[in-house]
Amino acid sequence: MSYLGTILALVILCVVISIMSPNFLKYDNLMAILKQTSFNALLSVGMLLCLITAGIDLSVGANATFGACVAGALISKGMLSVPVLFIVVILVCTLVGLVNGVLLTRLHLPHPFVSTLGMKNVLWGAGLIVTGSQMISFSGTGADGIMWLGSATVGGFPISFILVIILYIIMHVLLTRTRLGRSIYCAGGNMEATRLSGINSANVLTFCYALSGLMAGLAGIVTIGRSGICNGANAIQPFDTDAIASCIIGGASFMGGKGTMLGTMLGALIISVLRNGFTLRSVSSAVQNLVLGLVIIGAVLLDVIREQMAARSQKLEAAKQQ
Repeated sequence: MSYLGTILALVILCVVISIMSPNFLKYDNLMAILKQTSFNALLSVGMLLCLITAGIDLSVGANATFGACVAGALISKGMLSVPVLFIVVILVCTLVGLVNGVLLTRLHLPHPFVSTLGMKNVLWGAGLIVTGSQMISFSGTGADGIMWLGSATVGGFPISFILVIILYIIMHVLLTRTRLGRSIYCAGGNMEATRLSGINSANVLTFCYALSGLMAGLAGIVTIGRSGICNGANAIQPFDTDAIASCIIGGASFMGGKGTMLGTMLGALIISVLRNGFTLRSVSSAVQNLVLGLVIIGAVLLDVIREQMAARSQKLEAAKQQ
């Protein structure tokens, strides 16, 4: 797969923003972009797997927020062990992803759009309930270590982005070098062919949604370090749309069977650079939402055009062979 167009788009965006704002290319700002990218990049891992299987997970952002709220609620009850908090958040969020997978594969809900959208609202309410509809601060609680992953740096370089790089390499190997990875692509490309080849598509799909939940848990821990607080109301923020846009810009398709880790990383960087540019130019939230909405529509349109071009190319090849 060629990434030239995506890389070119990222470079052009960086050049334009650097001209409009001289502070863009400062080291501290570039590191801030990487720190911001970490959260979306983690959510995008799970989103990519779901998109490859021709599904979607609209609950990833709410799941991350709920994980942070669970940690905040435990701290408010006196649980100050950082390892325990970390494990509980990961387990809770993975369980949510597992439930999404079970709803799709065992209870046969018609499309993951329905179940994950419902789960998003469930998690929004649950986050408000466990925190008593209050923001909870993690600073000065005695469990400040839970903030380390999202706030620590090495020479200014965020630890959270180092984690993202490691995870993306691991996921690249999983998707391209393992039987499970090939099964994931098969499940999205042709479900009937997957069944006939002996692959248990239900287990593959369940794994993808459970892994999406796990990545949401890591993202939730990262966001604790970034903000220092948890707030159940954040569950309705458009984190899921940013993850979708990152994957589609990076070459994934709503039709399934396509998508790579490198492309998704480039897409996540584009979204973060765009958001950073808005911040540097003090663009109003209304305009930000408008532009990002257009970006998402453009990404979907790009996906449709790619699919049409691929179908046309296949027809031409078939015609030549006759």
